[in-house]
Amino acid sequence: QVQLVESGGGLVQAGGSLRLSCAASGSIFSINAMGWYRQAPGKQRELVAAITSGGSTNYADSVKGRFTISRDNAKNTVYLQMNSLKPEDTAVYYCNADIRRYGSTSYVYAYWGQGTQVTVSS
Repeated sequence: QVQLVESGGGLVQAGGSLRLSCAASGSIFSINAMGWYRQAPGKQRELVAAITSGGSTNYADSVKGRFTISRDNAKNTVYLQMNSLKPEDTAVYYCNADIRRYGSTSYVYAYWGQGTQVTVSS
């Protein structure tokens, strides 16, 4: 069993900052890429940022220069530092991780967190 638990969402004024965390736990052999997605009301879920196990990163154009993704491989945790937040960043943010489990290391499974609400007021 593997779980992803997110924390750090909340309400912030435009221009403010938030830091999201997502910790993976359970029968984890290794974690490949980890990432953050978001879904605003009435819109499709979209990739915000991703990071490989080696530290290479990828960002959506809309957050480049404002958001920073990082990870602590020893803690199986990924972070999203969000600065200069805008009302259009309001969404539920989901953590994602591609994980190999003990007992089935040949396969990579995609896991999702439960989501955390980020609301940016104007």
